[in-house]
Amino acid sequence: MSDVVEKTLTALPSLLSLDSQPGATKLSSTSKLGNLIRGITELTSKHEEEKLIQRELVSIKEQVSSPNTSMRQMKELMVRAIYCEMLGYEASFSYIHAIKLAQQGTALEKRVGYLAVSLFLNESHELLLLLVNTVLKDLQSTNLVEVCMALTVVSQMFPKDMIPAILPLVEEKLNHPKEIIRRKAVLALYKFYLIAPNQVQHIHNKFRKALCDKDPGVMTASLHIYLQMIQENPEGYKDLTASFVTILKQVVGGKLPMDFNYHSVPAPWLQIQLLRILSLLGKNDQGTSEIMYEVLDESLRRAEMNHNITYAILYECVKCIYTIHPKSDLLEKAAKCIGNFVLSPKINLKYLGLKALTYVVQQDPKLALQHQMTIIECLDHPDLIIKRETLELLFRITNAQNVTVIVEKMLEFLRFNKDDFTTIDLVGKVAELAEKYAPDNEWFIETMNTVFSVGGDMMQPDIPNSFLKLLSEGFDSVEEDRKLRLFAVDSYVSLLQGEPGKLPQRFLQVISWVLGEYSYLKEELEAATVMRLLAKLLDMKNTSSETKTWIFMAMTKLCEGAAAVTVAQEVCEAYSSSLDTVLRQRAQELQHLSQDPELRARVLPRDTSLEPLEVDSSLSFLDGFVSEALAAGAAPYKPPHQRQEELAQAKALSLEPYGLSLPISMSSCSIADRQSPTLLSISSGLSGDSTDLSHKGGSTTLKLDGVKRVWGREGYLVQKELVEESANVEVPSPLRSPSQQEDTDSSHSQTPTPIPTPEHEQEKQQLASSLFVGLASQSSVCLMGKSEPTPQRFKRKAKSPSSSSGASDQMSNSLSSTPSTVDNLLCNNLLDSNITSQLVVSSPEQAPQLSQGLTAANGTCDVELSDSDVKRSSPSVVEDNSVVAADPAPHEDGPKDLSSHLPAELAGLSHSDITPLCSNQSLDISACHVQKDDSLLLVVFIYNSSESDAQQILLDLDSDELEVSCVCDSPVQEARSYSVAVCQYSLTVKRPSVNVELVGTFSYQFPVGTPQSVQFSYKLPLTSFIRPLTLSTEEYGMMWLDFSHDTKQNLTPISDGQEPLAATLNVLKKKLQLHVVEIIGIEGIVACRLLQNQPCLMHCRLHAGSLSMWLRSPVPDLPDCLVYHCQRALQEH
Repeated sequence: MSDVVEKTLTALPSLLSLDSQPGATKLSSTSKLGNLIRGITELTSKHEEEKLIQRELVSIKEQVSSPNTSMRQMKELMVRAIYCEMLGYEASFSYIHAIKLAQQGTALEKRVGYLAVSLFLNESHELLLLLVNTVLKDLQSTNLVEVCMALTVVSQMFPKDMIPAILPLVEEKLNHPKEIIRRKAVLALYKFYLIAPNQVQHIHNKFRKALCDKDPGVMTASLHIYLQMIQENPEGYKDLTASFVTILKQVVGGKLPMDFNYHSVPAPWLQIQLLRILSLLGKNDQGTSEIMYEVLDESLRRAEMNHNITYAILYECVKCIYTIHPKSDLLEKAAKCIGNFVLSPKINLKYLGLKALTYVVQQDPKLALQHQMTIIECLDHPDLIIKRETLELLFRITNAQNVTVIVEKMLEFLRFNKDDFTTIDLVGKVAELAEKYAPDNEWFIETMNTVFSVGGDMMQPDIPNSFLKLLSEGFDSVEEDRKLRLFAVDSYVSLLQGEPGKLPQRFLQVISWVLGEYSYLKEELEAATVMRLLAKLLDMKNTSSETKTWIFMAMTKLCEGAAAVTVAQEVCEAYSSSLDTVLRQRAQELQHLSQDPELRARVLPRDTSLEPLEVDSSLSFLDGFVSEALAAGAAPYKPPHQRQEELAQAKALSLEPYGLSLPISMSSCSIADRQSPTLLSISSGLSGDSTDLSHKGGSTTLKLDGVKRVWGREGYLVQKELVEESANVEVPSPLRSPSQQEDTDSSHSQTPTPIPTPEHEQEKQQLASSLFVGLASQSSVCLMGKSEPTPQRFKRKAKSPSSSSGASDQMSNSLSSTPSTVDNLLCNNLLDSNITSQLVVSSPEQAPQLSQGLTAANGTCDVELSDSDVKRSSPSVVEDNSVVAADPAPHEDGPKDLSSHLPAELAGLSHSDITPLCSNQSLDISACHVQKDDSLLLVVFIYNSSESDAQQILLDLDSDELEVSCVCDSPVQEARSYSVAVCQYSLTVKRPSVNVELVGTFSYQFPVGTPQSVQFSYKLPLTSFIRPLTLSTEEYGMMWLDFSHDTKQNLTPISDGQEPLAATLNVLKKKLQLHVVEIIGIEGIVACRLLQNQPCLMHCRLHAGSLSMWLRSPVPDLPDCLVYHCQRALQEH
């Protein structure tokens, strides 16, 4: 320990220059920091350390408050305060002095001041506003060190509201001659994109310029931004695929400087970043994937060194190969790589192999068969992480034939597991498998009992809720519903007759609800008997108040007959004087309803769980009251998040320039934030209020729902971890061993022919045959999805013909695009121009264009790229539709014009181009969307090119953003040979998004053959659901006051000879179907609606050469999405 301390003390002077003599190599004996560190290391208890730190903080506070303290002394005081904070002691008095040090000191003192500020404060700290002017001044400094320090602070902790103040200066630094400044500027913009993406949308072209920077460090920094943007919208960056491939080729080929090497591996983290980007771009896109086959093969070949970092590169290569459109040669090499990992004796490599196998096993189930014995051995591995990853792998290959064995292994692991996170995760997986593949009712109930017992109160609340909902809604068979509920009642009665004190609280709540709802199904079971069992639960000391509430509700439903009423009266007497007001209320309800059977029958009718419950979530019955209150002068309601933001804005600095001087009579006519912009135009035109770039309403703020609150006004909040020990419940295993099944066919498994083995090996062979049964016969399935043809046993009743039980992974097929001008710039300027000749050209016609762009091998990239330079050069049928194909090549004998098959009532309406979705065997599925005034219809065409009729057709559509309903009374169930079947679906937006997506599953069966199913996805922009909203100016003003969700953004207006405002609004009206209500001078008001009848109002004003847009709507995310489409429409014009 003493060696570590001495090394620390020796290194500190060189970092902080605390000695009086320059160039000293040891901490002086009089240094206060040195004395503090030595004193702490000599202490023997925490109490002594606390006393020493408190004395030190008192001394620091006195010195920083003294007017005679110099900046050099202040620097050392800040270092001592940092050390005290690092040990966990608060030094808030030094925060303001750290800011002063960053503002007034020399370069070295500024460095310590910025360091202290970055460690002391968080992004929401109110003192951070005092640093804004300092950052602005340092960004404009000619001293490179000061500029670097300012950019570093900006990229770490700059407040979101202050971004507009420094954004122009950061943009300028992208053209700085020093590469370190450009790199830090890119990282600062990356931070801005993460916390406020709308504020940096106008500089996406500059991101592309950073990608082709001559310095590899700047290019590497830009990849962070591109990875984030491609994750959100991969279709918009497919034209950069060839550029990323070229960069990866040069990195793998060792073209970067030696400084980027790590253990002789060229830029490994850059390779990993590029592989992740390529996997996103090539997913389900054959044309894009073909461009990257060669470089992936080269990456696999070169990453052969025996080092951990090369293993990471190989893992990313394997994931990329199995994510993009498959190629047999690469798949074989990736499978061999996975096998080497899985069979490795090193635990880390074995875990990496299991993780890779888990990722790819859904697409290639036979790969698991090749390593089945190794997987069996991993189940008994002493390392718990290996066991957990093996169970994750088994979860991915579960089907109806092996579910009992896999669930048994998961529950066996749970009984001995002590990690809470693992318990929560595995309990959810077991519940999912039990509901999906349960072989019978008895197994399902007993498995769920074990889940509730082992999971305890740590499990997610949606597991018991889903279980109760499943029992309540029932299935397609009334008799099956009755058997399942009856078996649940029998099981729970037997548990209560045993030792209910060991059962978790959530399990007791489930038992109470089931017995209260369905105990009447068992005729020989008297209600009084169940009442007494429930009354025993009330008397247990460990029963929580919430559980007692559930028990009271169950007893209220069961109080029939004299004996049951007697038990109810006894319970009511015991709890009528309870200190818990909720229990006292439930006791009063039980007493009253038990004495009035007729009232109880009306309040709690039996067999009503299947009736749909209508809930008016919008509280429309209060509309009249709200209108009267508003008319009487009441203030409109503001959501809590908006009130908090407005309160924060009142304290924030104003970044708006001063307006013109006005007479008192005119300047006093300013409008309030919530007043209609149509009531006054002179003041708003001069005050500059509507150019405020801050976004209110919460729709554009950082989404923090569900995120733990770590930072507060006082700094880091100490997290209290509540660890509850789950009760050790001994529940007999509900799992029965499956019948002996035949071993997997040797043609599908590459394991050698079994020879006589010891008894232990024979048990492993039998376990393998039970775990991996059914894998070899599986049809090709989508990566990371579950698309087994086995039907789900417990399938809930469908609420509508278009509802889907689950969404499989999305598959898309896109047209390959020609490398654009920016690709040529990237290829020519980056490091080595000779490799550009190896780029893949998608068609012979595009080769001359590409070669022409590649002639300037030594050209520079310092040009401003126009919008046309960054657009995809290849034409697409429908730009916003993701096309998905199981077989990318359409049938040649398909119908040439499907538009003739549109229903007669839709033939005259505007519709998108008909896009192929998927093809399988002799069936082609295509779709288009038809726009009506009051709805949007999705028309699906099913073309059967075979000689047989396709039967048992089922088309399930599902979406997180859309409500899908079938228009036809009777869905299409068959497609006759050489004919086209047409399905119509009505689409309604549930949750606005920039692009909404449908995921569909199409299943069918020919007279000869097995059932088949394919998946597809269909993406369409939100603008397809936008319709004009015709309003008068007065109606617009009244509606403006009622909407609480708003967004503000500055855009560039269109100037092509006429009035900029009128020209801009005409473009938006044409492209987005908006209604221009009125144009008043430099201001305009626009209205539109989102189907069905969700209004959105827009206020536009020209100011200082920009168009300030202010959008308001009652729908939270609608203004943000509409702003995005307005930007796109103006950029594309």
